[in-house]
Amino acid sequence: MVISIDRGLHWTILFVTAILPRRWRVRLRYQWLERLQLRLLDRADLLMIRHPKTGGTWLRTMLTHLYAQHYGLSERRVFKSDELARQDRSLPRWAITNGSASWEKIVGELFAADSSRLAHKKTIFVARHPGDIVVSWYIQYTKRTKPFKRELLEWEASHSIDRDTISREAFIRHPDFGLPWLIRYHNFWAEQLKHRDDALIIRYEDLRLDTAATLRRIVDFIGAPFTDEEIAKTVAFGDFNNMRKLESSNYFRNNSLRLRSKHDPEMRKVRRAMVGGYRNDLDPALLAWVDERIATELDPMFGYRDAG
Repeated sequence: MVISIDRGLHWTILFVTAILPRRWRVRLRYQWLERLQLRLLDRADLLMIRHPKTGGTWLRTMLTHLYAQHYGLSERRVFKSDELARQDRSLPRWAITNGSASWEKIVGELFAADSSRLAHKKTIFVARHPGDIVVSWYIQYTKRTKPFKRELLEWEASHSIDRDTISREAFIRHPDFGLPWLIRYHNFWAEQLKHRDDALIIRYEDLRLDTAATLRRIVDFIGAPFTDEEIAKTVAFGDFNNMRKLESSNYFRNNSLRLRSKHDPEMRKVRRAMVGGYRNDLDPALLAWVDERIATELDPMFGYRDAG
């Protein structure tokens, strides 16, 4: 069994602060998790920046499978920090972060300051059409997001939110959680990364359209020695139907990948994996608002302005 020291420290912070009053608990968790984020960043060789529901977990699952094939490691514990290096010291440590919200925004601040702490660290940013993200993010936030994460996110929000009562439309329009935030998020990282030689921006849509070719771009960028045959096997492993089966059987050891409910398909981690599905989910007025905001405000480098 692969036990991550970094993840252990994360849960220790949550455990020892659990009994504190909310005000103290939130402040201490924010401070200590920020320090842990810096520790992870300083020790990492590779950095992946992704918002929830951009396919980051799917990508990490496939990368874990590639490392498992090539180096004989466990494929059932999807890495998030030091899991690979703890099995083989020659392998890289990763830092996985959104880089922009709650305690993780310290990463974005370092990029904005062009900090020397980022030297010699390759960065992968995973983009996805904000319309598709926001619909899935609403389900994730109201049904799967851990209470401590919601508490910390809501603590710094400028506008209140009640995940038990908020409608999908209100969530999509919310300035701190919905589409306005997602546009700011993508624009910030486009500005920080598009001129860096040590950064690779990939799109979920490209990973879905041609998984093998996009994986090849990624592994060549990080300098991993995986073969085309290994990539082909990983593409089959990461197929949507296979991932659904693995989730249903609780194949993975990560708590975040476990099946939460057999009866509510919306609570699945592997839910639909669609491109452009948001267009079928929203009423015409809200869809028009989403498309207009993306067309006028999102950085054109992502190619999403005309995707609708």
